[in-house]
Amino acid sequence: MTPEDIILKPVLTEKGYDGIADKRYTFVVLKSANKTQIKIAVEQMFGVEVKSVNTVTQRGKLKRQGRTQGYTPTTKKAIVQLKESSKPIEYFNSLS
Repeated sequence: MTPEDIILKPVLTEKGYDGIADKRYTFVVLKSANKTQIKIAVEQMFGVEVKSVNTVTQRGKLKRQGRTQGYTPTTKKAIVQLKESSKPIEYFNSLS
């Protein structure tokens, strides 16, 4: 698997923007990826040093339309904390 297969997209929310100053970044990742795979993928994609990775699995929400109902897809988020000596991720610097 390539790093692009594991890291799907960044999460751009208010809480996500607050973490940029502390070198904490949030990504939507592949549901089957573990913390070690996420760490290696971020280090390879952005050329940074990762201190820790926390993951959260978000269950899909129940959606109804008329008589039919179903769930939105379940997603997995990874909160990545970089080391103090590491450079920040340039993509997020242009946003803040």
